Amino acid sequence: MARPALRKIDPTLDLAGHLVTIEQIAAGQRAAPRDVDALFARSAPLEIEVGTGKGMFLVAATGQRGDHNFLGCEIARSYARLAASRLVRAGRANGIVVQGDAARLFREILPDACATAVHVYFPDPWWKQRHRKRRVLKAPFLADIERVLKPEASLHFWTDVREYFEATLDLIAQTTSLLGPLAVPEHPAEHEFDYRTHFERRTRLHQQPVYRAEFRRCAAAQR
Repeated sequence: MARPALRKIDPTLDLAGHLVTIEQIAAGQRAAPRDVDALFARSAPLEIEVGTGKGMFLVAATGQRGDHNFLGCEIARSYARLAASRLVRAGRANGIVVQGDAARLFREILPDACATAVHVYFPDPWWKQRHRKRRVLKAPFLADIERVLKPEASLHFWTDVREYFEATLDLIAQTTSLLGPLAVPEHPAEHEFDYRTHFERRTRLHQQPVYRAEFRRCAAAQR
């Protein structure tokens, strides 16, 4: 299903401090490859979101955990710009959106054991059997997630598609040494936008299930 049209971004907003492309990082135009701290001009625990979408998680999380750096990755340029604009308007200096392919970001840019958490919320399920090879959570990408996580750091995976959830849990068990799945309780929303993403909000408001799991890297890296 095609994504809906987005509202226009205020053209006077300066997105430069909150939006970067993978090509700029790879070319050394915005920090050196594998030097993530330099993007934020400070050293802090790093959390990474795969598939930033409209930026709901990034804006909330950067406000809740101001002592952490948050790097979101979004392949669609219009959505990456929207998420970055929301970080600008919220004054979140600890949030940056990378526009580009998350698989490349993990494979080519992110160093070993750099992240305290990786968040993957409601990735595209690619419903048709012939399209499932396009799903982001495949064995090579999961291996890179495990490599990027610090010991005892967490992978958070949520989806509203039971088949995708069960297939991914099986794949994680078969191809990684991550510990889990750990149960993640559902908390009542305290206000209208007290959700991780717009997809979670829509799913729960329609009283449909959300499947959640957390995995952790071993305390002593074994791979």
